[in-house]
Amino acid sequence: MLTRRELLRVSAAAGLIAIAPACGAHEAEGEEDVSPAEDLMREHGVLKRILLVYREAMRRLDAREELPPEPIAAAAGIIRTFIEDYHEKLEEDYLFPRFEKANRLTDLVATLRTQHQAGRRLTATVERLATAASLKDATARAQLADAMRAFVRMYRPHAAREDTVLFPAFRKIVSPREYDALGEDFEKKEHELFGADGFEKYVEEVAKLEKTAGVDDLARFTPA
Repeated sequence: MLTRRELLRVSAAAGLIAIAPACGAHEAEGEEDVSPAEDLMREHGVLKRILLVYREAMRRLDAREELPPEPIAAAAGIIRTFIEDYHEKLEEDYLFPRFEKANRLTDLVATLRTQHQAGRRLTATVERLATAASLKDATARAQLADAMRAFVRMYRPHAAREDTVLFPAFRKIVSPREYDALGEDFEKKEHELFGADGFEKYVEEVAKLEKTAGVDDLARFTPA
């Protein structure tokens, strides 16, 4: 089955006026024509929403309020599966090597690589300590809060720098054909790992975690 991008190219080459209905059918099935940068940036959106859950968990830990371990463990699991094992692997396999080959933004890429590894260690710590037993121990609670705090502190500027510097520059170091092909590669990889609506599924999971943590009401963040 052709992806939407392939269908667009084939239809344009053949001069088919019927391309609009065909595209509409694909969109109805959940297919989207998403560029590599947009794909990565919306995945950052998932990460940023998880950081809200982390921040609320940190607040409760610091205030010694009641906190079930399940939302923390689930949030760390999404970070591990969707962000670290998928999103960051795309960056490490497809983006970083091309910047290094082009000798562009190499210092930034080196820092981003180092932070990916640091983030994985922090996630491992959160996963290990997100248990009922750990939350009853003062030392373990403090370690859990510190791990989440370090993760949030690093990834807010990390994601912002990628969104505003790395991703815009990426389009300048690859050809339009290669850029479009990478978009298809990202789409196929996502479908292979998570199904046709993998991104949407994770957005729904994060929304449930936000509700559990009490940070689902966007109006709550509006200053008085």
